[in-house]
Amino acid sequence: MLQNRVTPFGNLIQTKARGAWTGTRGVIHNERQQIVRPFKLKAWITCKLEFKGRQRQMMMPNRYTELFFLDEATAFAAGHRPCCECRREDYNQFKTAWLAGNPEYHFNHKTSIQEIDAILHEERISKDKSKVIFEANMKDLSDGTFIALGNEPYLIWKDQLFLWSPFGYGKGIALPNKETVTVLTPQSIVNALKAGYRPQVAETTLH
Repeated sequence: MLQNRVTPFGNLIQTKARGAWTGTRGVIHNERQQIVRPFKLKAWITCKLEFKGRQRQMMMPNRYTELFFLDEATAFAAGHRPCCECRREDYNQFKTAWLAGNPEYHFNHKTSIQEIDAILHEERISKDKSKVIFEANMKDLSDGTFIALGNEPYLIWKDQLFLWSPFGYGKGIALPNKETVTVLTPQSIVNALKAGYRPQVAETTLH
């Protein structure tokens, strides 16, 4: 097994679980297919598993590292966004929602995605390579956002919380009876979700 499954914390783990999406952060493995760095590029993307019949061998030397995600909500929590090539429609919808949710940057549709990627990079990983988290009011968070409770990742979905695992989600529980929670999904993506972007979620695993 390769260490190429992504958790909502942005960590890479080994698991037999399959993912709904693939993606990359650039070349982050060595010739022995071992992960040697958390990222190479600031463009962390999420891609379709199949696109135009392209075939790839996993973790080829000097080729970008293939990563996999349970669902899009997981990818967002880790700091990835839709690919502009294989997911053009999702990409356009995401950029529109991101712009609407983050007006303080004064960006528009002509703004390069590289400028948005630079902001996302600051929001997802710190200088010491640890994940950036923040505190927010529970009432300000939309479906598809991940929070941390007791160092475990939980998805907010349809007025419930669902514990994440590589294989899917646990039984739904009530939203926490507290005002402030720790958020895993980067701030500007949280704002894009509030602005109307609805991420794909592995709903068949929800109980």
